[in-house]
Amino acid sequence: MYLVIGATAHFGRQAVEELVAANVPVRALTRTPERAGLPTQAEVVRGDLTKPETLPAALAGVEAAFLVPQYGLDLAPLLEAAGQAGVRRVVLLSSGAVVPGAEPQPDVIAQYHRDVERAVESSGIAWTFLRLLFPAINSLTFAMQLQSGDVIRAPYAAAAFSAVHERDVAEVAARILIDGGHAGQAYDLTGPESLTQAQQVHILGEALKRPLTVEDVDPEPLLRQMSQFMDHEFLTALFGLMAQAVGRPAPVNDVIERLTGHPARTYARWAADHRADFTC
Repeated sequence: MYLVIGATAHFGRQAVEELVAANVPVRALTRTPERAGLPTQAEVVRGDLTKPETLPAALAGVEAAFLVPQYGLDLAPLLEAAGQAGVRRVVLLSSGAVVPGAEPQPDVIAQYHRDVERAVESSGIAWTFLRLLFPAINSLTFAMQLQSGDVIRAPYAAAAFSAVHERDVAEVAARILIDGGHAGQAYDLTGPESLTQAQQVHILGEALKRPLTVEDVDPEPLLRQMSQFMDHEFLTALFGLMAQAVGRPAPVNDVIERLTGHPARTYARWAADHRADFTC
């Protein structure tokens, strides 16, 4: 039995779909099974990582789990319960912000994810880490702006990312869960190309058949505004990562191709797949 923890998030949902398509037994953990909308072939179970008493039943009989953690959540109870249940392997979706060997890590995002990695390493369960820096789904934040015009206002328009399609992440996770043999590996996942935010918006415009343009805004007022609703340290770290990406090509590798057997999906493919998210 393969368990997906965080099964209604983008990456978890698609990992469930990949496992179902592979015709293997899959269980999906969610706090609200009645609203999950997951494939009927999956066993959808109720569980809450903040309520350890809900975990043993979900973990029973599980050989390997894909963990999509919620930022800031303490995963110690889950890892303890997984160890007690006899879970043999964990595939963890981590962050490309983690700097291998750095102590402390350079920012709170990297430090949180490295702390989670360290907890998994200490659990005694065989582990594989998937480190992802900028997923293509970050572009979904543009959708609200596009309801009122063709201009995207964003900081760091010249920041370059190798955006990763969430389906590729799900395929990698499913392959590792099913095949095994990746214990102790930390994989950096990238897309197939380095694109600035401005280039991404241009590609998105082509997919939507709209003449989209980018207005590069001052990050400081935006950071202050967003900090009223989100954690300031997290946002500062995120903006710092974006600032570091200005004027330099993003790293690109072939990890996804090696693990799935096909090249990583392009940002243009992502934009076409998500056209409906920008038109409703």
